Amino acid sequence: VISDEIIGPPPYGHRKGFIPKTVEDFGNGGAFPEIHVVQYPLDMGRKKSMKTSSTKTLPLQVDGDGKIRYDAVLRQGHSNNRIIHSQLKDIVPMEKHEFNARPTDDEIKKTTEKTQAALQAILEGRSKSSQGTLGKDKKSGPSFVKYTPASRSTVGSRIIRMVEAPVDPMEPPKFKHKKMPRGPPSPPAPVLHSPPRKVSAEDQSNWVIPPCISNWKNAKGYTIPLDKRLAADGRGIQDIQINPKFASFSEALSIADRHAREEVRLRANMQAKLAAKEKKEKEERLRMLAQRAREERADDSESSTESESDSETGSESSRSEHSHKEHRSSRHREESESERKAKERDNLRRERQKQREREMRLSHMGQETKSKVMRKLGDRDISEKIALGLAQPTASRESMYDQRLFNRSEGLSSGFGSEDSYNIYDKPLFAERSSNTIYRPKKSVSDDNFDSEAIEKIVSNKMGGSRGFKGTDGTSSRSGPVQFEKESDPYELEKFLKNKRNHEVDDDKGNEKRRRH
Repeated sequence: VISDEIIGPPPYGHRKGFIPKTVEDFGNGGAFPEIHVVQYPLDMGRKKSMKTSSTKTLPLQVDGDGKIRYDAVLRQGHSNNRIIHSQLKDIVPMEKHEFNARPTDDEIKKTTEKTQAALQAILEGRSKSSQGTLGKDKKSGPSFVKYTPASRSTVGSRIIRMVEAPVDPMEPPKFKHKKMPRGPPSPPAPVLHSPPRKVSAEDQSNWVIPPCISNWKNAKGYTIPLDKRLAADGRGIQDIQINPKFASFSEALSIADRHAREEVRLRANMQAKLAAKEKKEKEERLRMLAQRAREERADDSESSTESESDSETGSESSRSEHSHKEHRSSRHREESESERKAKERDNLRRERQKQREREMRLSHMGQETKSKVMRKLGDRDISEKIALGLAQPTASRESMYDQRLFNRSEGLSSGFGSEDSYNIYDKPLFAERSSNTIYRPKKSVSDDNFDSEAIEKIVSNKMGGSRGFKGTDGTSSRSGPVQFEKESDPYELEKFLKNKRNHEVDDDKGNEKRRRH
């Protein structure tokens, strides 16, 4: 009769003389505390030496002929793929090289099928491993095995049902894959060297490998030359390639610069032409205005002469001659005034040119010559020095400190000042005489004592040191800086229009008088 498998320890009440020895005796459970023996549930705590035999004796092995294989000792510690020559046939040369024979079609077909099956198995295994627990095969059904214990126990033979134990997918690995040390390698193959030859200097230079020099670390603090530092980069081996777009970019910039310069030149020429045209139009307009005024004046004089009677021909002719004389005299005055202004402008231009030449000579002079010239110019007026740019204070040790502050007995200890005063200083820092020396010229010779010798001295001075400005009054004194007035009518248009109106009024009065007569 086949009964169900009895797995695990016997039930309570039937454990008399029961000693758990195998893993199945624990029934996937822990140790029994009531049984006082050494227990290893699930082989936990059992040493490896207890699991495997500690003997190092190799078992006897026989070959296909039934002879003992003594070469098993040689294979100890080596893999099965290691080729070991331990028999006589290994050193006897083979007369027939059957391994070089061409395989038949059946052998090729069988080998192809085996290879295909092996590759298919590898691919299926990889696909199943990538799918995880879902890709694995379903568990097979339980299998029944009849088990008869070797020891003499009360329990006889029994039938055991073999079932695959459930696997927890989140359980950590139970076994550690330890890499064993590799065995000794095969003996090296002999290397045949060519005879030694003399190495040339070029070959030696080619074999020189520059040391690797770090750009960040220098623990020893060595002074490394630049050529050695750059040799480690290998930049000397690289071919320098210049992008051709640099040339096109430079050409485009030059073309743009040339085009911009041409535009600026054309714009400047156009502005100059427009300015010249505007100036010419303005001069033409002024000229036409003056011509029209002269023509109107001449027409008025001619009409007045025609309207006179025969009795007054003499007087009118004298008046017309007088008006013509006045017109000619006014034109002469205008021409003389324009000539006078042109002369003034020429004189001013010459003076400024001389001043620029003088400044250039002073800048090119040596230190001694310049000091002599400046010493001669020492008696100049302060206003002239300011105009010429020569009023520069000299920093001396006496002028660096105020001498009034030394040798003073007054101070905070002596009272300094009255209690009701609110002044921080007892005296002003700058006296009024300093302002007088700045804004009032210092005369070495008075105006009353001017004689011919002083005048000749002033005229004979090379640089014109005592010569004053044009339009200034020597007798007048000023308490402030020089003030200039801007001319309201530089072209004298208002004066011209006013004269024209006066002439028209005079002509109207003359006509009225003639009508009355």
